[in-house]
Amino acid sequence: MALIEGLRIQNYRALHDVAMGRIGTDQALRDAEPLTPMTAVIGKNGVGKSSIFDAFGFLSDCMQTDLETACNAQNRGGFDKLASSGLNQPITLTIYYRESKNDRPITYEVSIGKDEKSGLPIVLNERLRQRAKNQSKGQPRSFLRLERGKGSVWTGDDSVEGDDAFMREVQFDPHKLAIVSLAEQFKENPRIAQFKQFIQSWYLSYFTPDSARKIPQSGVQKHLNLHGDNVGNVVQYLERNHPIVFKRILIDISKKIPGIGTIEPYRDKITNNLYLLFKDKGFAAPFTQQQMSDGTLKMFCYLLLLEDPSPPPFICIEEPENGLYHKLLETLASEFRQHATGKKGASQIFITTHQPYFVDALEPNEVWVLEKEEDGFSTIRRASDDPVVKNLVAEGLPLGGLWYSDYLDAR
Repeated sequence: MALIEGLRIQNYRALHDVAMGRIGTDQALRDAEPLTPMTAVIGKNGVGKSSIFDAFGFLSDCMQTDLETACNAQNRGGFDKLASSGLNQPITLTIYYRESKNDRPITYEVSIGKDEKSGLPIVLNERLRQRAKNQSKGQPRSFLRLERGKGSVWTGDDSVEGDDAFMREVQFDPHKLAIVSLAEQFKENPRIAQFKQFIQSWYLSYFTPDSARKIPQSGVQKHLNLHGDNVGNVVQYLERNHPIVFKRILIDISKKIPGIGTIEPYRDKITNNLYLLFKDKGFAAPFTQQQMSDGTLKMFCYLLLLEDPSPPPFICIEEPENGLYHKLLETLASEFRQHATGKKGASQIFITTHQPYFVDALEPNEVWVLEKEEDGFSTIRRASDDPVVKNLVAEGLPLGGLWYSDYLDAR
């Protein structure tokens, strides 16, 4: 299971300099506790929770297209709207992750600024670092280092690490991330391809119940998309390709959603449309997804996402509590944690929330408190860093209740 151990976001909207977890190449963060398999960010409205969520989306979009398009995607409004106001500094994103528990961690850093001549966003710096197999101390080596599209890349394999003869001079279009092209050109360096695949496989949920209510044409699709409008196609795929697992999934989900008896797919032979039939325990005739409540559809999609036979390595969900009955939130939080810490091949889960009932099910080391300072920029800290909070939770007080009572506010 790939795991992000730390991240740093600089000059992205209200996030002038926000760091979470461990970053081995950062002297101030190299000894910090890494991020947990499930991480939640809490805070008041307007402190920047959505900006953290969108920073992940921005990096993912940059892996799919050019920088200008990514800056304008998801209603971002362009580079000038993304860069922290009044600072005239580049957006810098740092990801510290490892492919598996036994793999050496990798640091990816990218700085994006504005070209003075064209006014378009460009990559100012891009760097990948990792310690060599025989290196136990000192700074990790750069096997990718570029400035404005020019620099060097490592083209050898593990057996010749440390030999500078395998560093090759390269040049790329600075309006795109070089790592995307490098993964295709230098396939003998698996680290670059693995990192690209890791980012491109992220699942960032932009799910809305109205999307899930759409009736799709019949046809199998392996994975739930970001908006959830192909839920029927995913159900059909599971029914066809994993019938035993599929039956278990529907039985399991129906037990966790109050009032639901069974859930079955139904294909209209005339229109070829695919429906989901939810059999409510109190009614003889089933309901389709068009008739189900927002909360039921949302809970169903989240649980279906967690049952993906080939889950994404990283799942990011903004405010999963919206539309859900408050007593379902603890169940949902437990399902997220079980997935993140359980079976081999599970996903790391990152959540933003402002619902105390959801936070009640979390541990202090899983929760980060985001707050806005007087200068308009946000700061973040781990709930477990406060000994008072940690001790109160150890004595049995729920973390969400402490947050509601202002115990998590800055002292």
